[in-house]
Amino acid sequence: MIQNTLEKIEERLKKTESMSDENKSELLDLISTLRIEIANLSKTHNEQAESITGFTEVSTREAIRQEKNPELVKLSIAGLEKSVEGFETSHPTLVGIVNRICTMLSNLGI
Repeated sequence: MIQNTLEKIEERLKKTESMSDENKSELLDLISTLRIEIANLSKTHNEQAESITGFTEVSTREAIRQEKNPELVKLSIAGLEKSVEGFETSHPTLVGIVNRICTMLSNLGI
C-alpha cells in the first residue's frame, strides 16, 4: 500500500502542469528519498509510515491542484508535519525530508 501510494504521488507530480519543471524535479527527488526512509520506518512503525505516506499524498494533491484552496493546503501540510512528530531523534533524515516537502508544497499552495 505504501509503495503504491508513493507511485501515485510520483505519477501525479509528473503529470501536473501547475508547477515548474525545476520544482517538479526537486519534489520527485524528495519523494524518491522519502520512499527509502518510509521503507525503513515501516519495518518498526508501519502505521506511522502509512500515515506519513497518506498525508504526503493529500498534501501533494492539494498543493498542485489547478484551483487551490489555501486553507486545505495549510491543513494537509499541518497533518503531514504532525505525522513525523516524535521521530526527530530516531529518524532525523525522514523528518528533514518531510520538512522540505512541506516547505515546497506550502510555497506551491500560495
